[in-house]
Amino acid sequence: MAKNDIKVKQDGPVLRIILNQPKRGNSVTDDMVRELTKLIRQAPKKSDIVVLRGAGKDFCVGRFGMGARPPVEPTAYARRNFSDVVFDAYGAMRQCPIPIVCVVQGGAHGFGCAIAAACDITIASDKAVFSVPEMAHQIMPTMVMSSFVDRVPRKAMAYLVYSMFEVSPERALSYGIVSDVVPAAKLDAHVDKLIAAMLKAPRISLTSAKEYVRSGPDMPVAGAIEYARNLHATINSAAEIRKPRT
Repeated sequence: MAKNDIKVKQDGPVLRIILNQPKRGNSVTDDMVRELTKLIRQAPKKSDIVVLRGAGKDFCVGRFGMGARPPVEPTAYARRNFSDVVFDAYGAMRQCPIPIVCVVQGGAHGFGCAIAAACDITIASDKAVFSVPEMAHQIMPTMVMSSFVDRVPRKAMAYLVYSMFEVSPERALSYGIVSDVVPAAKLDAHVDKLIAAMLKAPRISLTSAKEYVRSGPDMPVAGAIEYARNLHATINSAAEIRKPRT
C-alpha cells in the first residue's frame, strides 16, 4: 500500500478517514482494506466518532482489479482466506463500539456500496450513485450481500445484485443503504452539523445507542424491550452521562 492511499486525521474526538486514490475512483487494494480495518478497530482508543469518506468525485468504486483472475485458481480454502480481508472490514464496522458516519459524494459501487451500507449513518449527495456490479465481473456478490443482510430488504437486495444497475441516492435511501440525501453543495456543511450534534452527547450515550441499534432489532420483541429497559437504567445511572463535554 502506498503511503497516502488512506489519509487519516485525528480531529479532537473525531477520526477522519479518507480513501485517497481519486484517479481510480478510490478503488481499494487488499492492503487498503486491511489498513481500513485496522484503523476502525483502533479508533475507539482515541475517538468517539469515525467519519469515512473518499477523495475526489467518487466515494469508492469497488476493489482494485476486480474480476482479474490469478494464473492458477486457488483452492476453496485459500479463496476463503482472500475473502476474509473483506469480511473482516465489514465485521470491524459492525463491532466498532463508536458510530461510523459515511459520506458518499459520488460513485459507491461493489465494496464501496457495501461499506456505505455497513456504516451506522450514511449521508449521500444527490449526485451519488450506488450499484453492485459483481456478477458482471463473474464474481459472486455474496460478500457485498452479507453487508446488506440486516439493512436492505430482500427484494431490494435481489434487484441490486441481479440487475447490476446503478441506483439513485433516493432509491438507496429507500433500500436502507443511506440515511439521508442532501444537495451536493450542502454535503460538507450537513455532515459538519451532524457531527456537532452527535458530539453534544457523552461518549457513553453514543456507544450505548450503537450497542442497541446493533442488537435490539434482532431480538424477540419482549427481549428487546427488556434490554432497552436495562440499558436505559444502567447508562442513565453512570456518572459519565452527567459530565458535560469540555
